[in-house]
Amino acid sequence: QVQVVESGGGLVQAGGSLRLSCAASGPTFRSGAMCWFRQAPGKEREFVAAISRRGGSSAYADSVKGRFTISRDNAKNTVYLQMNSLKLEDTAVYYCAARPSVVVSTKPNEYDYWGQGTQVTVSS
Repeated sequence: QVQVVESGGGLVQAGGSLRLSCAASGPTFRSGAMCWFRQAPGKEREFVAAISRRGGSSAYADSVKGRFTISRDNAKNTVYLQMNSLKLEDTAVYYCAARPSVVVSTKPNEYDYWGQGTQVTVSS
């Protein structure tokens, strides 16, 4: 059984930084692309950032470009989301997702494995 576990969320002031981590594991699991989504109260889940298996390809939502950076350490089956210059509108539950395909996707229904989410709250 594949497990995806996020960590690193919390409360931060606007303009501050946080780094989220996501570890994927399982007896037969070999992660392909990994991705971060987020969901704010009353809103649909939205794409944030994605990275290919080897890290050579990545994609970002326009709202986070230039502020967020996705990276991964395949030796640890872990992906990171460095979030800088945080804004009030970044407040959401952040979910990590993984899929066997090596190709990056921005669509949540194309990811097979999901974490439980970690709360990020940005205050003024």
